[in-house]
Amino acid sequence: METPGSQSSLHRANLERVVRAVRLAGSLTQAEIARTTGLSAATVSNIVRELKDGGTVEVTPTSAGGRRARSVSLSGDAGIVIGVDFGHQHLRVAVGNLAHQVLAEEAEPLDVDASAAQGFDRAEELVSRLIVATGVDRSKVAGVGLGVPGPIDLESGTLGHSAILPGWGGTKPAEELEQRLGVPVHVDNDANLGALGELVWGSGKGVRDLAYIKVASGVGAGLVIDGKIYRGPGGTAGEIGHITLDESGPVCRCGNRGCLETFAAARYVLPLLQPSHGSELTMEGVVRLAREGDPGCRRVVADVGRHIGSGVANLCNLLNPSRVVLGGDLAEAGELVLGPIRESVSRYAIPSAARQLTVLPGALGGRAEVLGALALALSEMGDSALLDGSATGAPAVSAPAFT
Repeated sequence: METPGSQSSLHRANLERVVRAVRLAGSLTQAEIARTTGLSAATVSNIVRELKDGGTVEVTPTSAGGRRARSVSLSGDAGIVIGVDFGHQHLRVAVGNLAHQVLAEEAEPLDVDASAAQGFDRAEELVSRLIVATGVDRSKVAGVGLGVPGPIDLESGTLGHSAILPGWGGTKPAEELEQRLGVPVHVDNDANLGALGELVWGSGKGVRDLAYIKVASGVGAGLVIDGKIYRGPGGTAGEIGHITLDESGPVCRCGNRGCLETFAAARYVLPLLQPSHGSELTMEGVVRLAREGDPGCRRVVADVGRHIGSGVANLCNLLNPSRVVLGGDLAEAGELVLGPIRESVSRYAIPSAARQLTVLPGALGGRAEVLGALALALSEMGDSALLDGSATGAPAVSAPAFT
């Protein structure tokens, strides 16, 4: 039996530390592993050699700073994770391996009025189809990350009221999908997963503090503080769409007046253009027409940008993030919307906070949330299962947030 201070238990802890660092980053050089874990270069070299001999990691030649180096990643056949993203009118699923490679991905339309049971049935079918397409044995599934457009109670796992998916409120999405798939499922709201996706693979790489603003049927923010998603004790942190801009403004779905959402979300913005552009206009169409020079669409996009900038200024004053990433269809408008956001931030934020802020469009587009779901599944995995030759063990309780 190992004792807490024994050499064997210390060696096991170091093995898990190295595997965790590689799992969360996707791939690292041995020097980066040493810096991340605090282990000596010699210890890292010995552990990597042991893990390579055991088939847990793969080592490939690379370069770092102009010098030859060795890149370490988890073995491509060590296991797979699955990301599932439910949106207002879509379902998107991705399958990835533990080396952060996406093996298969597919999206399909979802009727906004579909029941939760119908949605989860569709997700089960799509997940099964993609697993077959990858040719990976189903027993290799280590976990699933699930994104839903609404607040999740952290204690109960219950989805709060969601006007974006009517009728889903009160369900327990992770529990529902876990019963269908038979593997651990971890759930979060779509804005948090968008932030996680951009943090790991997109415009948020390399920063420790950022806000991901998603503008679609609603307006939400995923907040990253010190490299970790901040959810708040009730899981509702980041509801930037309900910052009050005008106490006499339109009535919001939350019951208040003049929320940011009533000036920026598609359901409120599109009616402004329908008299001149028709009832079939979508936010994607507004952005396309704005880029083509349509004056009405350009005006609306600029107005939305200024309103979002007011909300971002509040975030700057409260949290002082170094980067804001804009997601959703609106991000495709580029400087037509980013310029007005920066103008409002410059006007309303504390000058020092505004100077430190960079505002960028998301790099992942509509894939941000499903890739964030993959990142969530990866972050919640335990490392003991990998070292014991199986990626399907129960997640470690102490698994850290994805950074």
